[in-house]
Amino acid sequence: MINSTYNANLQIFENDTTLVILHEMIHSARMIPFDGRPHLSESVRQLDGDSRGHWEGDTLLVDTTNFTNKTPFRGPPAYTRQDIFSSKEMHVVERFTRVDAETIVYRFTVEDPGTWSKPWSGEVLMKRFEGPIFEYACHEGNYGLAHILEGARAKERAVEAAATKPAP
Repeated sequence: MINSTYNANLQIFENDTTLVILHEMIHSARMIPFDGRPHLSESVRQLDGDSRGHWEGDTLLVDTTNFTNKTPFRGPPAYTRQDIFSSKEMHVVERFTRVDAETIVYRFTVEDPGTWSKPWSGEVLMKRFEGPIFEYACHEGNYGLAHILEGARAKERAVEAAATKPAP
């Protein structure tokens, strides 16, 4: 959940039982149940771990366990260096606190005795913005993109010309 340099926007929404965090990068969706269900069996391991949430006042506390020993904590999983991966013992506790209509304070503590000698923590301010989450995609070789943009600019010029045209 630590921001990357680009495509780091999040969309957060919830229903009665689950919080969903949609991340613009790779368009991943993290689903966090907060209906009291227990963690998955320790025999079930996932790259993103198994998250469970509950409310403590106005703070959503998320407890994540069941990581694999291939969960990247430094860099994307395409790297093959072993020093970027966590151990299976990694445990992450996150706290999401909305402090005003525009800001969420995101705090986290990471514990992984197979990787670090002691737990470490961080804090990030998440600011609200209006706008869509875009598909994360590469456009090299997308020859249609130039024509899509050309059509959009032509439409904008037509709307502007119609707005400035004198009334009959």
